[in-house]
Amino acid sequence: MSARTLVVIPAYNEAATIEQVAIEAQRHADVCVVDDGSTDATPEILARLDGVHVIRHERNTHIAGAILDGMRYADASGYDHVITMDAGMSHDPAAIPSFLARREADLVIGCREHPENVPWYRRLLSRVATFLLNLMVERRFVPWGGARLRDATSGYRMYSRAAVQLLLGAPLRSRAFDFHLEALCHVYRAGLVIAEIPITYVFSNSSLRWKIVEEAARTCAHLWARPARRSR
Repeated sequence: MSARTLVVIPAYNEAATIEQVAIEAQRHADVCVVDDGSTDATPEILARLDGVHVIRHERNTHIAGAILDGMRYADASGYDHVITMDAGMSHDPAAIPSFLARREADLVIGCREHPENVPWYRRLLSRVATFLLNLMVERRFVPWGGARLRDATSGYRMYSRAAVQLLLGAPLRSRAFDFHLEALCHVYRAGLVIAEIPITYVFSNSSLRWKIVEEAARTCAHLWARPARRSR
């Protein structure tokens, strides 16, 4: 029996792009869109798309709530892998086969080696967050070594069933972009296999606010305080 993969796409007011993203992703795998409380035409557009499973949130639950609900559906439906991607065409659905080619890994991260139109402050934040996470996951107090991951904040990822079940049972505290850091930390510390592949990332818009950055910093501090248990 061949492996089954579900693409989970959180969407909040993505009427301009959600149809294109979902249809192009369907060429490679099953698709689940989590409509996270959209107030624009996103629900009407999703209603007319054949073969797309839709989870509707009446209220916005942010990235973590949307992704985890998609993972719960995937786990209950027996999918072997979950790919998470952006609804705004920042992530190219044509890269999905590159993720599927690395099914031996429990977490495959799309490393943004070819970013386009990304503001300098977004690049800086991503680099700082990646640097800190590489030290944090092993609770290092020296600025070298660590996990040696290249892009800890990328949301274009593929999780194995083992990684999905790990996260569904984990005591997660994140709600926004810090979910990607927290999820990566749990997978790494569980001793699961992590791989990175190069992707092209096209910056379109940003919902990043300083409040979100502050919350990410608190999440990182919380994770740093936990014992680093890396089993192999």
